[in-house]
Amino acid sequence: MPYLRTIIFCLIGVVLALQYALWFGKSNVVDLIHLRRSVNELEQENLVLRERNNRLHADVNEIKNRVEAIEARAREQLGLIKPGETYYQVVLPEDNTPPREGN
Repeated sequence: MPYLRTIIFCLIGVVLALQYALWFGKSNVVDLIHLRRSVNELEQENLVLRERNNRLHADVNEIKNRVEAIEARAREQLGLIKPGETYYQVVLPEDNTPPREGN
């Protein structure tokens, strides 16, 4: 009988030591949860960046293969015009006041 009691106390001690290591030791459950959350966030960010990279890659291929694409980019981003063309710029007023009624 005294041996049985000693074995039970030893087993309880081992279980408590394992539980301590599981919850508070190095590489514990809480760290695992934080790491999984971090991995999910990084995967989402990676997906967004991969889509952006694919769009940029498509733009580069288009510019390499089509002269019209180069011309369109120059017109949009640099404001370039062809010789003989006349450039007109329409500037809309930035007046945010509401129109007057009853005049």
